[in-house]
Amino acid sequence: MKVDYYLPPGSGLAGVAEQASRAEALGYDGLMSADTAHDPFLPLLLASEATEGIDLGTAIAVAFARSPMTLAQTAWDLAAASRGRLLLGLGTQIRAHVTRRFSMPWHRPGPQMREYIAALRAIWDTWQNGTPLRFKGDYYQFTLMTPFFDPGPIKHPDIPVYIAGVGPYMARLAGEACQGFHVHPFHTVRYLDEVVLPEMEAGAAAAGRSLDDVEMVSTVFVVSGRDQAEVDSAIAFAKTQIAFYASTPAYAGVLELHGWDFGAKLTAMSKRGEWAEMGAAVPDEVIDLVAIVAPVDEIGARIRERYGSRIQRVGFYTPAPLPIGDDAGWAQLVQATKG
Repeated sequence: MKVDYYLPPGSGLAGVAEQASRAEALGYDGLMSADTAHDPFLPLLLASEATEGIDLGTAIAVAFARSPMTLAQTAWDLAAASRGRLLLGLGTQIRAHVTRRFSMPWHRPGPQMREYIAALRAIWDTWQNGTPLRFKGDYYQFTLMTPFFDPGPIKHPDIPVYIAGVGPYMARLAGEACQGFHVHPFHTVRYLDEVVLPEMEAGAAAAGRSLDDVEMVSTVFVVSGRDQAEVDSAIAFAKTQIAFYASTPAYAGVLELHGWDFGAKLTAMSKRGEWAEMGAAVPDEVIDLVAIVAPVDEIGARIRERYGSRIQRVGFYTPAPLPIGDDAGWAQLVQATKG
């Protein structure tokens, strides 16, 4: 199992190089940057200059906020700068953010993502091999590429594309057309076994591939503490974050599979702005199935025991700080998770 370091959301560019260098020294296999309050790509350029071998990924970049042409160019430059270490993670976001925050059109997100990936690869093929650009789809058309705007071939042109998702369509698309799938942290093993993995396998089979061709990636809720009071406090933080996700209709599938009926209540609370109170509506059994609650020295083994071969890359989702005092402790946790 590979272990990835996730840059803290909202941290900006200050200190990225130092964080990346430290992550590599601690034994992390990759560094991930999210599309939240800051651009997700700029930190990866700084990280590429500060590291030698770890993977550098977006987890995720919002695809529909950007033209496939502009994103293709950014990814092309990063793949060249990082010497082939870029893992391009894409996500759809939800309609409200795409239309109201980015002022971009909203279509059918699954089919649009399928076409987006195909457009990226057509553009990259033009740059690498000189293939005439003749991409015409339902959502995107690219038919012009002149020498002045063509960056030309690079040493590592096969940029792996990862997508994020929760529902069946994206899981199937990942199996069919992607090198990786970012599983949302609000999941359970049962949801993986009964929804995600079967759909991925079906998509892979339809394309003449197998699940071995797709790398599963996720962050895992991790809760720990030096005593019960700290554990209880960390659980409360985790419940608050889980409540935020569960209040969103996009994650209803996880709730429905388990027969959890608190989603509507959380949605109503969120509309009233009762964010601080929402965590109390999340039952303890949800924490048991979604999060790893364990002493620090057992976290790695618990993650490997829970996921087995289902997930190949993990990151630590820690709503409350883990009681790890120094770099030696973090390095030990990383190695224990790798096994």
